[in-house]
Amino acid sequence: MENIIFDRCYKINELLTSKKDNEAREELIKLLDFHNSEKLEYVPLVNHLIRETGLFPYLQQETSSWEERYIYEIFKVNIGEEKPVTLHREQSFLLKKLLEGKNIAVSAPTSFGKSFVIDAFIKIKKPKNVIIIVPTIALTDETRRRLYKKFANEYKIITTTEVEPAEKNIFIFPQERAINYLEKVDYFDIMIIDEFYKASTLFDKTRSPSLVKAIIKIGAKSKQKYFLAPNISTLEENPFTADMEFIHLDFNTVFLEKHDLYKEINKNSELKSNALINILKTKDTKSLIYAGTYTNIENVSNLILLKFPEKNSDLLNQFANWLGNNYDYNWSLTNLIKRGTGIHNGRLHRSLSQIQIKLFEDENGISNIISTSSIIEGVNTSAENVIIWMNKNGNSNLNDFTYRNIIGRGGRMFKHFIGKVYILDKPPANTQTTLNIEFPEEILGDLDSKKYDNLLTREQLARLILYQEEMGDILGVEVYNRLKAESLFQSSNSELIKSIAIDMSVNPESWNGLNYLNSTKRNQWDKSLYKIINLQPGNWETKNSTFVEFIKILRNNWFKSIPDLLKDLESCDIGIDEFFKLEKNVTFKFASLLKDVNILQRELLKEKNYDISQFIAYISHAFLPSVVFQLEEYGLPRMISKKIHKSEVIDFYDQELTIHSVIEKFNLIGINKIKQNVELDEFDNYILDYFFDGIKIN
Repeated sequence: MENIIFDRCYKINELLTSKKDNEAREELIKLLDFHNSEKLEYVPLVNHLIRETGLFPYLQQETSSWEERYIYEIFKVNIGEEKPVTLHREQSFLLKKLLEGKNIAVSAPTSFGKSFVIDAFIKIKKPKNVIIIVPTIALTDETRRRLYKKFANEYKIITTTEVEPAEKNIFIFPQERAINYLEKVDYFDIMIIDEFYKASTLFDKTRSPSLVKAIIKIGAKSKQKYFLAPNISTLEENPFTADMEFIHLDFNTVFLEKHDLYKEINKNSELKSNALINILKTKDTKSLIYAGTYTNIENVSNLILLKFPEKNSDLLNQFANWLGNNYDYNWSLTNLIKRGTGIHNGRLHRSLSQIQIKLFEDENGISNIISTSSIIEGVNTSAENVIIWMNKNGNSNLNDFTYRNIIGRGGRMFKHFIGKVYILDKPPANTQTTLNIEFPEEILGDLDSKKYDNLLTREQLARLILYQEEMGDILGVEVYNRLKAESLFQSSNSELIKSIAIDMSVNPESWNGLNYLNSTKRNQWDKSLYKIINLQPGNWETKNSTFVEFIKILRNNWFKSIPDLLKDLESCDIGIDEFFKLEKNVTFKFASLLKDVNILQRELLKEKNYDISQFIAYISHAFLPSVVFQLEEYGLPRMISKKIHKSEVIDFYDQELTIHSVIEKFNLIGINKIKQNVELDEFDNYILDYFFDGIKIN
């Protein structure tokens, strides 16, 4: 055994001497995995090589020399936890840059440990206002949970737009929400953008305009900027990162062991299915199965339902019964859970996705998650196995950038030194990713031509001036300038805003009856709903008539269970998966459009007094009490909130209730009292434990 270790140490040292640091680090990680599997202590030579490769957290103090123990101690930082943690060399390098006040854009691997750097910066620098922009709501809550435990006694942690800031704040938002705080905060000490590659239309055509708008407007109020992304080779010159230093770090803390099974599968569906089954049966471990599309999620789900027996786990059976009671007994997820498999996509209720990730992290929980690309942009989780079922991302093939981001989920520090990647479909060609962030034409009309002229080409500036003149003619120059300055419009599509304004100005009578949306009589909603839906035809992923009927039936969301709502929707052929999709479209895309319509009608149809703010509030929260809807982002499903309300422990009809006051109320009441006074089943209690874990302070 000693000879094996010495020979491998010799090889690592040779690589270091040859300046092949990455290869040396990979070989060292494989050696550490060998020690872990054989339950061996590190000899001083191994600790020395850990130090040389910069992987300081892996140092084993009991067998280290005094030099290594010294390194382990001096690289310790306070990140808001009970004990300081040791950073690796490159984490420490980035932290030093930030503490010096530098603006940096960083490309680092998925396993890098970027959150430690952010947390250490906040703890050491003690900034007054921090804004963190994340790509999804799911990642908002994951970030909030991490920071809440560490900093909630010192900062107000804000994730929803209705909350007023305090003296010291940490704002955590998707880009669409971030703009809402421009007028509420004088300045931000630091703007942190996670997954900043999404500012490029190449990587996120739909949401890049709103992210660029946030970079421009919030960046103008920020003293310092820190942008993060994986797998970017070079950053092309652009006005949005012109004052930032780009740092490319190829520093992995785990090793990816790739198995190119697609070569022997050769597109044979039976061989592919057998390969997946064999991987999942070989070892009882955690596996992420990247399916790529909703259709492929269904195909993989059916395969697992067919080939794997139920696990007879009390915890999983409780969850499956909970899903059946609260969603649908015939839903594939209900039956998959019994077999230790979950599903992750961007449509599920936020709390439901979080509960599955919690179970995935639980040793006795689910073993596999079948996912779309939501697993890489919606949550920071990893597994021993990553299985690429299909080289697809929706309708398109995976690009090399996204592919590397997915396989980067393999392995985990201190748990799985080696992440195993099983490739069942031919991967994209290996390419270097150059990030090019261009100015999106859609947001031109939302900018001030004098304030941001340095960002625009001569042609863009001319179009912007023309747009401002047109909107000034429709709304009046003073009104248009005020709306623009306050960043009130939700849409990042300036042409859409203009087309609505023109229609209201030219055809005001076609907007008659808009105020009927505030009526409790749902049969009076049709005309206005169709009018607004037709402003963006093809945007709702279903027929207009189906979308209208769904909105009207969703009105009972607080008063009926989801199984009962699904019965009401049977005539529309809406099942549970369609329910998730349409509810998300209602609360996000449709609510945003309604807000823009309301802003414009106040100015253009003011004599008719068509204010629909009340209806917008209902729509934005899926017709649930606003705090109940917001609590789902915190991991508490509406079904449990209903039980708490019914038991009169908390009155969710209270108009004074905010997300922060209700969190205080939960902590004041305490979990034990809620369990005593509310009729909860076993899995309700499991969820409640998880929820309370996310609102407690270290």
